[in-house]
Amino acid sequence: MTADTFPIATSASFGLALAGYLAFATRVGLRSRENARARRLFVALSATALWSAACLAVALVPGVWPLRVSAATDALRLGAWFLFLSHLLRQRSIDAHASTRALVAAGVAVLLVVSVALGEGFASNRVLGDDGPRVAFLVRLGLAVFGLILVEQVVRRVRPQMRWAIKPLAIALAGVFGLELLLYADAMLFGQIDADIWVSRGFANVLVIPFLVIATVRNTDWTVDLHLSREAVFHSSALLISGAFLLAIAVAGYYVRYFGGDWGRALQIELLFAALLLVALVAWSGRFRSTLKVFVSKHFFSYRYDYREEWLRFTRTLSLDDAAQGLHERTVMALATLVESPAGALWMRQDGRGYVLGGRWNVPAIDAVERDDGGFVRFLVGTGWIVDVEEFRGDPERYAGMRLPEWFAHFPAPWLVVPLNSGGDLEGFVVLSASRTRVDVDWEVRDLLKTASRQAASFLAQGRATEALLEARKFEAFNRMSAFVVHDLKNLVAQLSLMLRNAQRHRNNPAFQADMLTTVEHVVGRMNALMLQLRAGVNPVENAHPLDLAVLVRRVCGAKASTPDAIAVEIPGPVVIIGHEDRLEHVIGHILQNAIDATPGKGRVSVRLEAAGTQASVVVADEGVGMSEAFVRERLFKPFHTTKSAGMGIGVYESSQYVSSLGGEIVVSSELGTGTTVRIRLPLATDAENEATAVKEHAA
Repeated sequence: MTADTFPIATSASFGLALAGYLAFATRVGLRSRENARARRLFVALSATALWSAACLAVALVPGVWPLRVSAATDALRLGAWFLFLSHLLRQRSIDAHASTRALVAAGVAVLLVVSVALGEGFASNRVLGDDGPRVAFLVRLGLAVFGLILVEQVVRRVRPQMRWAIKPLAIALAGVFGLELLLYADAMLFGQIDADIWVSRGFANVLVIPFLVIATVRNTDWTVDLHLSREAVFHSSALLISGAFLLAIAVAGYYVRYFGGDWGRALQIELLFAALLLVALVAWSGRFRSTLKVFVSKHFFSYRYDYREEWLRFTRTLSLDDAAQGLHERTVMALATLVESPAGALWMRQDGRGYVLGGRWNVPAIDAVERDDGGFVRFLVGTGWIVDVEEFRGDPERYAGMRLPEWFAHFPAPWLVVPLNSGGDLEGFVVLSASRTRVDVDWEVRDLLKTASRQAASFLAQGRATEALLEARKFEAFNRMSAFVVHDLKNLVAQLSLMLRNAQRHRNNPAFQADMLTTVEHVVGRMNALMLQLRAGVNPVENAHPLDLAVLVRRVCGAKASTPDAIAVEIPGPVVIIGHEDRLEHVIGHILQNAIDATPGKGRVSVRLEAAGTQASVVVADEGVGMSEAFVRERLFKPFHTTKSAGMGIGVYESSQYVSSLGGEIVVSSELGTGTTVRIRLPLATDAENEATAVKEHAA
C-alpha cells in the first residue's frame, strides 16, 4: 500500500467498523440497564466503536496525535473485551479460578502502561516509515496471545450444554486476537507495522459482527429481543470464509512479493488471480453451499431447520405453476431440497400395474415397476418408515426383514426412501440420491421428512382427484353430446320411416319421387353435420351468421305440415337474426313437432313470427293436451324428462341450451286440457353485424 492509497483504504475499513459497532452498541445499550453482563458487552462494543473512530481520524487528520489516540483506544478496546471475558468466567455455567481473574486484571494493567509507549513508537513509525519499538510490539504480541488464551479458557471451562451458545463469541474473538497476533508478529519480524494488515483490522472487525449478534441471541442473559435469521448467518459465514481466505492469500502474496525478488510482483498477481478463480468456483458449488448450510445449522442454532422458512419453500415448490416441471418432478425437488439431495425419483401408484416411475429429477429413466403385493411396498404400507439405505445395508435386522428391489442397483447412489402416505393409502414413494454433504438422518430429519411427505401425498392425491374429475367431465360432455346426436338421429329415422311407408303407395308419382330425393338429400346433410358435431364437440361446427328467420320458419312449417292448411302460419316479413341455420331449424322443428304430437284430431296448431325492439319471437301455439304448471317449472327444461311414451326428454333441454347461447330464451305457458304456447325469443341482428358478415363473405 502506498502513502496515497493509505487514507482511502483506512477510511473505508474503519468507517464500516465505526458504523457497524455503533449500531450494534446502540441496540444492546437500549436493553442493558438491568443486566451487568449486558452492560459489559455494551462497554466492549462502544470501546470498539471508539477505536474505529480514532483509526478513521488517522486517515482524515494527518499528524502524530491521531496515531497516539488510536493506540490508546486500541488498548481500551482490548481491555474492555478482556473484562467481558473475565466476567463470563465468573458465571455459573463456567468453572473458573481466582487466578484466572487475577491474570485478566494484570493483563489490563499492562495494556494501559504499554499503550503510551506503543503510541509513541507507532507515531514515530508513521505506518510506512522507520523501525518501531520492538519491545512494545513484543508486549502487544503477548497480549494477543493472552486474549486467545482467555477465549480458550472460556470454551474449555463452559459446561457442555452451554458450549453451543458460546461458540460464535469464541470464533469472533479468536479471529480478532488472531489478526492482532499476525500484525505484531509481522512487526517483530520486520521492525515496523505493516500498513496493509493494520488497515485490514477494520474490515476484519466488521466481519465478526454477525458472530457477535448470534452469540447475543443465544445468550439471553446478555440482552434480549434480538433475532438473526439462518439466511443472514449463512451469507455472513460465506462472506467471512471468503474474506479469511482472501486475507490469507493477501498475506501469502505479500511475502511472495517481498522474498520473490524480480519475480515477486508477477508471482503475487498470479497467486491473487488463482485465488479469485478458486473463490468463484467454490461460490458456485452446490456441495460447498450444502456443507456450509449444514455447518451453520449444526453449530449456530439449537435446531437444524428454520421450520417456517423450510415449510414456506416446500409449499412454494409444490404449488409452483411451471409447465416445464410437472407436479411429480416438483415433489421430488421439494423433498430433496430438505436434505440437500441433488437428485431423486418418484414412483406413483397406477391402478392395475402397481407403482411405476412418475417423475424424476437429475436421474436417468429407470424401467422399474414395483408390485402392490411386493415385500418392499408392504413394508412401506405397514410401517410408514423412512428407509435409510446405508443404515439398512449395515444392519438389515433394523428393518424387519425388508428387501430392497433389484432395480435399486441401477439407481444412482440411493440414500433415502420416503413413503408418501395419504389417508392410510400409499400414494407413492420417493427415492433420493446421497446428499452433497454428510447429513445425519436423526429424529429431526425424519420428522420433517414425514410431515413433508404427508403434505406432498395430499398434493398428489388432490392432483389425481382433479384429473379424474376432468376425465369424468369430459365423459359427461361426450355423453351429453351423444344424447343430443341420438335424439337427432331418432328424428331422422322417423322421417325416413315415414317416407318408406308412403313409398309403397306413391312410388310411381313423379312429385313424390322428387320430394323423396329432396328428403334423402336433407337427411344425408343432417347426418354429415352430426358426424362433424361428434368430432368438434358440443359447440357448432360453423360460425354464427345472419340469417332470415322468415325463410327458416316457412321451410320448417312446410316440412312438418301433412296438408297445406294443417298449420296456421303468420309471417309479416323478413326478420334477420344471428345464428346457425341447421341448429335453429332443429329447434323450431322440434318444438313444432311437439305441438303437432300434442294436438289430436282437429286441434289447431299455429306459428307466428314477431319482431319488436331488439328481439324476434317465434310463437308456436297448440290446442293440445297441455302440461301442468309444476311440470313446466320443475321438469320440462331438465334432460331425460318427457310426457311422451317413446320420448327421450332431450329435445327441449338441447333447444333451451342452444337458444341461451345465442342470448335468447324459451318461454312456455301451458294448461292441462287447454294447450301450450311456446315463445322462442332471439336477439335481432344489428346493422354492424350484418355489415361485418357481408365483408367476410365478400373477402371469401
